[in-house]
Amino acid sequence: MRLHIREMLVACALVAAGPIAAAADGIVSKPLQFAKGTSSATVKGSIKGGQTVDYKLRAKASQTMSVALKTSNASNYFNVLPPGSKDVAIFIGSSEGNEWTGALPADGEHTIRLYLMRNAARRNETANYTLTVGIADRSAPR
Repeated sequence: MRLHIREMLVACALVAAGPIAAAADGIVSKPLQFAKGTSSATVKGSIKGGQTVDYKLRAKASQTMSVALKTSNASNYFNVLPPGSKDVAIFIGSSEGNEWTGALPADGEHTIRLYLMRNAARRNETANYTLTVGIADRSAPR
């Protein structure tokens, strides 16, 4: 009987630890939707310290995404992650800058991940940002 109770306690502890670990990653997920009849959206927000914000939007492999970040903090960047990726990015802002335009590699939900570099996060700095995201068909005139 004691063994059964101990196994149940261990199982409960593991289940309880799961949501804590998921919340501990500090990532807030927000949908990014375009107004009807438009092909872009602009959002404003702020992040502080180790916070990360993921903006999610659906797009197709036949489309081109453009992303521009204006920020009050030089250590604020974004990455672009393709559908199904947890951490592998198709664009890394900290090494390539705060603007990107590129062809999307797959259909599905893409992620634009905003973050502060470690130096700013450790000092618990804040970044106020404006993020503009556009989606266009590759064949569409520019």
